[in-house]
Amino acid sequence: MDTDFSESMGCGNLDIMVALGQVHAIEHRFWARETSPDWWDCIVLQVWDDSQWLRNFRLRKATFLELCDLLSPALKRKNTKMRAALTVEKQVAIALWKLATPDSYRSVGNLFVMGKSMGAAVIQVANAITELLLSRVVTPGNVQVIVDGFAAVRFPNCGGAKDGTHIPILAPDHLGN
Repeated sequence: MDTDFSESMGCGNLDIMVALGQVHAIEHRFWARETSPDWWDCIVLQVWDDSQWLRNFRLRKATFLELCDLLSPALKRKNTKMRAALTVEKQVAIALWKLATPDSYRSVGNLFVMGKSMGAAVIQVANAITELLLSRVVTPGNVQVIVDGFAAVRFPNCGGAKDGTHIPILAPDHLGN
């Protein structure tokens, strides 16, 4: 029996044969699956209060939106005929969620209804922060004043702190106290 029905039969005849069970319908595969961005669009952006933003993104929604505005020149993309571009807000949210939680790239991608390109969004946001904001935020200041301030509260030879976390560092023998 000829298996290439597209040349020998019209569409209507093939439909009749499928209905009668003479041939089996082939499941069509698409390059993208049906998804829904409802969690991000309808819940996080519309319903969450500042306490939920702080718990999940480690910043308030107003700060998040300000960050998005600052990063927009580097992250804004145009829609194509193939698909809509990710919004700046969604790119920043993906990056912040990944950086703020121990979730895997796969689980963050599923949460934000993203595929493999989700990892690229994290890198692009990090690059945009480095390019546009790092010089505005990180300044060395007067290092000796900082070290003296930590020494006054019994943290000798300390030049900074990160998120209240204490990380023991073994100093070289000739520099340790």
